Amino acid sequence: MRALVVGAGGFAGHYLLKELESSGAEVFATKLEGERIDNPGAEVSNLDITDMEAVFSLFGKIRPDCVYHLAAQSSAALSWKKPQLTMNVNVIGAINVLEAVREINSKARVLLIGSGEEYGNVLGEEIPIKESNPVRPANIYAVSKLAQNLVGGLYFKAYGTDIISVRAFNHIGPMQAQTFVASDFCRQAAMIEKGLKEPVIYVGNLSAVRDFTDVRDVVRAYRLLMEKGVSGKTYNVGGGTVCSIEELLDRILKLSGAKIRVEVDKEKLRPIDTPKICADISEIKKDTGWIPVIDLDKTLSDTLDFWRKTC
Repeated sequence: MRALVVGAGGFAGHYLLKELESSGAEVFATKLEGERIDNPGAEVSNLDITDMEAVFSLFGKIRPDCVYHLAAQSSAALSWKKPQLTMNVNVIGAINVLEAVREINSKARVLLIGSGEEYGNVLGEEIPIKESNPVRPANIYAVSKLAQNLVGGLYFKAYGTDIISVRAFNHIGPMQAQTFVASDFCRQAAMIEKGLKEPVIYVGNLSAVRDFTDVRDVVRAYRLLMEKGVSGKTYNVGGGTVCSIEELLDRILKLSGAKIRVEVDKEKLRPIDTPKICADISEIKKDTGWIPVIDLDKTLSDTLDFWRKTC
């Protein structure tokens, strides 16, 4: 099995490459120039997915049996500041990948990674969120991922492309960029422990409630969906349980043990924020048998230790 991970230089890509290598797949990976991938078992190429000719050239060379499409501008906060970049990478980039599959190896299976943010402003009675729930995206990133999902559905119906779409909820863990909330809090705590910053953690909206899953569980879900998922379906990938940002912070402060006060940073507040997001994961359980197994405190402890070593 020739597996291609597009966008493997990102957070989830690092873990997915390890997951695929351990499963015995022949692994190929793409990254942006300047990114680093330390997986000796993967054949790595630089690729800008917005460059259609480059995408076609690479797919023609590799001819993958399956494609994990992870490449994205994945920050909701950044999407407000750079909406054009977000749409170009997340929508046009995905179309380039799907066109390359259609023209070069139409039998390849494609996993399109979307986001639980696509559901947007869910109603109280809609929690936990099923895949059939109405979508009301509340930021530019969510709109771009919903567009990717819709395009994937069109390719499945119009061309018979073997596509599975994912709506991944918040996944966290060691090596995640500091632009994401759990990693940001852990980094600030680690810096305070070392005396590298004042004993204050700056926060945005603490009342938001999110569904957090360890990235190592998430990539295992991706592999199982590629193996067992039903073509044409969209699957939620999440923990199925929720935690407020305030509780997340409290857990990190407890793990740190340092004396830290909390202050709101207006720059971290989004123009629109969804109050509560929680996944119904019954479909992926039914079709693949996947369930998350890594405890939240284990994830946060590992993330804090990563920043202790990195700061």
